[in-house]
Amino acid sequence: MVAITTVQPREDGLAFPERPSRLPSLPWRDPHSVPAEELAKFIASLSDACVQNPDNADLRTCLGIAHAMNYDVYRSLDALEEARLIAPDNFFAQLKFSELLYRIRVVDRAEVETLRALQMANNAWELSLARRQLAEIRKIKRKGHIRPVWTQSAMSTIIGLLLLLAGATCMFMVLK
Repeated sequence: MVAITTVQPREDGLAFPERPSRLPSLPWRDPHSVPAEELAKFIASLSDACVQNPDNADLRTCLGIAHAMNYDVYRSLDALEEARLIAPDNFFAQLKFSELLYRIRVVDRAEVETLRALQMANNAWELSLARRQLAEIRKIKRKGHIRPVWTQSAMSTIIGLLLLLAGATCMFMVLK
């Protein structure tokens, strides 16, 4: 990837270049504005960086975000879980993992993971991010927009429907 140098003009008319950046300027601010090819290149460069720096949780967190932007949930979950394993006290890895769970509507687990991120917050900004996410999760739980949890087998329901169908068939045959 080519280093990008930007020039910032000053009030007196002189311009000094900023330090070069090797990564594009935050493509996840507006995910709909990033072309698929550019996102694929960004994911490939992040994957290479993760291979070169296997102990860097921040790179894995960025890779998880990029996979989520590409609607690849399983790879995103894998990258974020790896980031959490590498650095268990990394606030953003924890917050983004819980946000992804919230986005795919695994709300009960997202609430637990967001509470864990809330405990990891180091400053007021991080605390406000986690609190806002927790408030959204609890709002969704109150409104009932959650994925149902299957705690029982559906076998009894299926058997009941089959018996009802058999009974209706027998009644139809007798009355005919």
